[in-house]
Amino acid sequence: MRAMRGIWRWRHNPLRRRTDRIEAWVALTAALLIALGAPLAGWSAGRAAHGALLETVRVQHQERHLVWATVDRLASRAPVDPDPETSSQRDAHHRVIARWTALDGSAHLGRLAAPRPVEPGERFRIWTDGQGRVMPRPMDVSTAGTHAVLAGLGTAAAVGGLIEGGRRLVVGQLMVRRFRRWDQEWERAGQDWGRADAGS
Repeated sequence: MRAMRGIWRWRHNPLRRRTDRIEAWVALTAALLIALGAPLAGWSAGRAAHGALLETVRVQHQERHLVWATVDRLASRAPVDPDPETSSQRDAHHRVIARWTALDGSAHLGRLAAPRPVEPGERFRIWTDGQGRVMPRPMDVSTAGTHAVLAGLGTAAAVGGLIEGGRRLVVGQLMVRRFRRWDQEWERAGQDWGRADAGS
């Protein structure tokens, strides 16, 4: 921002260097790109992600079905993780062997994680595909929207970071040019200019 103000302040300054003007214009361009380009890129990415995620929601809701599973017997009470400090007792109590019938009519038997403590003969609902394979719950529209917003925010932040990184690279190169010119000017002025014993 300081460099942007320099565009107007140094416009007629005789000490103004060409690199000062370039740095100020680079800062102004970067600020405009961050203020306008990054939000636009984030909005575009969020919109594209939202469309793709809504299609995923639609497909998952078509391919996954809720069916009833009947508890055949409780699975071993031993925790899945043998380390008692990291295992969850809740998980150990919810493991069951259950039977369910798929949408295509095929019968299945398998180990499941029940949503609550259950006893043999009790029923609970699970999500399966058309062949009866157990599937995770399908994504809902609100979750898709949340992921799309996060994708948009992440894209906007990444674009802003890239623009700022590019600005810093350009400014770094300008500083190198300034130092080289200063070195050249000092060499022209002479090695002993300003020394006490140089007779000046």
